[in-house]
Amino acid sequence: MDLPVVWFVAVAFLWTGYLVLEGFDFGVGALLPVLGRDDTDRRVMINSIGPVWDGNEVWLITAVGATFAAFPAWYGSMLSGLYLPMLAILLALIARGVAFEYRGKVDDVAWRRRWDVAIVAGSTVPAFLWGVVFANLVRGLPMTADHVVTATLVELFSPYALLGGTLTLALFLVHGAVFLSLKTDGPVRLRARRFAAGAALVVVPLLVGFLGWTQALGGSRGSGGADWTLPVAVVAVLALIAGSALVARGREGRAFSATAVAVAALVVVIFGSLFPEVLPSTTDPAFSLDIRNAASAPYTLTVMSWIALVALPVVIGYQTWSYWVFRKRVTRADITGAH
Repeated sequence: MDLPVVWFVAVAFLWTGYLVLEGFDFGVGALLPVLGRDDTDRRVMINSIGPVWDGNEVWLITAVGATFAAFPAWYGSMLSGLYLPMLAILLALIARGVAFEYRGKVDDVAWRRRWDVAIVAGSTVPAFLWGVVFANLVRGLPMTADHVVTATLVELFSPYALLGGTLTLALFLVHGAVFLSLKTDGPVRLRARRFAAGAALVVVPLLVGFLGWTQALGGSRGSGGADWTLPVAVVAVLALIAGSALVARGREGRAFSATAVAVAALVVVIFGSLFPEVLPSTTDPAFSLDIRNAASAPYTLTVMSWIALVALPVVIGYQTWSYWVFRKRVTRADITGAH
């Protein structure tokens, strides 16, 4: 396995970590008006992700940074071609972060409601648009010979991309609801459990449809990943079904592990269907970017490998420790007792 392959796997790993971890707090934020019947409930929900949401976003910074350093041509074409969805994601993440910090600064109902809207929008928009972005990477984009993406906004929201966005939003809602059932107690926990079990009935067909379409796209390009990703796709579907069944029975810890596996398997299928390409061209296959013509120089990849070997275990270890420290369930008594 040479360095471009190693770094393709590393980038896939970082994006998987980001979407698994950020996925559940996107779900929690988007569910704020659905499961939070009053301000205390909403505070319980926000406090459940309060200690970890910003740490989860470190994975995004690392994933984007690794993509830029290891595959600069991929980074340039992807971000320029998908400029408007990426900009919308960035603005939504900024709004959500500010809302988390400012929501409790003023003891006023209208003030909190305005920031709640920002939290919901700042969670829903990225949850949907990340699916659109990755679906476009799998489907491919029109490009010139010098890898300039020429796609229009309408082309970015093709039926396949819209299915991908709908899937990631729906899947993150289930993932977030399962997390709430694991991390809270009382009315929020019960509502979250019921929502997760019921919503999975809709999400499973979406997941099957998107994975089947993705397998067909990978096979039509002759992608080497189209064969081995099929069992991974089956794992994703079975894990989601298991997660919904487990949460309905009150086995929240195992249910959360199952939905995390479903999200991770989905991302693996996406990257596996791409390999060895990183951005297929729908204009001419000869214009496509792959792990060879998009990669940095061998020296750069070597230096990055040594840095990653030192830094990545530290980041993973610190985040694991923070999850362990804040493992206690959040209840309404914790909120009302704070006044």
